[in-house]
Amino acid sequence: MQIVGDLLTATEASGQDGIKTTALITKANLSHSRLSKILLNLTGSGLINKIEFDGKHAFVITQKGRQYLESYVKFAGIAQSFGLEL
Repeated sequence: MQIVGDLLTATEASGQDGIKTTALITKANLSHSRLSKILLNLTGSGLINKIEFDGKHAFVITQKGRQYLESYVKFAGIAQSFGLEL
């Protein structure tokens, strides 16, 4: 859950221009193969959209992704207030 939260946070921070795969690898500290699997799940569930231009890929967060991220942040805050780590 924390990895998904980190990826959605980075994607949201990139704005409408989107974030490239290389930047996501760096921010999430994941291998390319692991990130690819997670991105496939995120695009399949409608939390992010993949956009292509000049033969390169970028990812932008969807409204559904923003709602998920907002719920995750609330949940993480509640868990932390009880001394739980995610």
